[in-house]
Amino acid sequence: MKIYLDVVFFINFSYDLLILMTIDITLKRHTKMKKMIISALVGSLSLALLFIPLQSFYLFILKNIVSVIMILIAFGYRDLKSFLSNLFYLYMISITLGGFLYYLDIQFSYKNQGLIFFFEGLSINYILLIIIAPVILYLYIKEHKKMTTTYNLNYEVKIFFKDEEPLAINGFLDSGNRLRDPITKKYIILVEKNFLEKYINNKDPIYVPYKALNKSGLVKCFKIDHLTINNQRFTNYLVGEALENFNLEGIKCILNYKLMEELCLEN
Repeated sequence: MKIYLDVVFFINFSYDLLILMTIDITLKRHTKMKKMIISALVGSLSLALLFIPLQSFYLFILKNIVSVIMILIAFGYRDLKSFLSNLFYLYMISITLGGFLYYLDIQFSYKNQGLIFFFEGLSINYILLIIIAPVILYLYIKEHKKMTTTYNLNYEVKIFFKDEEPLAINGFLDSGNRLRDPITKKYIILVEKNFLEKYINNKDPIYVPYKALNKSGLVKCFKIDHLTINNQRFTNYLVGEALENFNLEGIKCILNYKLMEELCLEN
């Protein structure tokens, strides 16, 4: 089998550069492209290690040393936390990209009969892999940003009703929820109806008018003693009954925008 070193070098350089760019975008490092190119070149030149007769353990150590050098060249050293974060993402993104490409190669290059796999002779073109890799990393960045945004606004909420056990629930801080009772001046958080049922028996509701997106109506609300988020206590709130599910992963409560202000002030 022939191995074209220039092709292998080019592919390795392309992947390293894509990974470094993904780290830069994901962690918002704003590093210069020149530094990332030099770092990717250093990573590609490390291919020479493959031609040195070394035991697997020593080869593993050397590869990790090269990874550290790449991170330092591309992003420098600001503090230990940033450095370890950069290094962690280098490994994580490399594993994610490598896993996807390996999966695609297996799917197209091998066939199986039961548990027995055999090479079909149709390997994925390396140029095609280079085209696919940016797509995979783009989707990774997109999902990472989505996850970060979502989970940064997720809070564990405990709602305390009088003479009842507290309702522990996951809440999402939504700046669009600006519901407020015009009479009591209390702000409203929304909880899915099925989670409220056992807490609102024999409790008198308060009906609060709302208007949003050309829709209007009344929200059935209930008084609470207080609620806690991050061990902080809030009293100026009502719990509103949401008739529809929120379709947010693990989220059963929509918090009020006012909490965004109060949580920021407490922090």
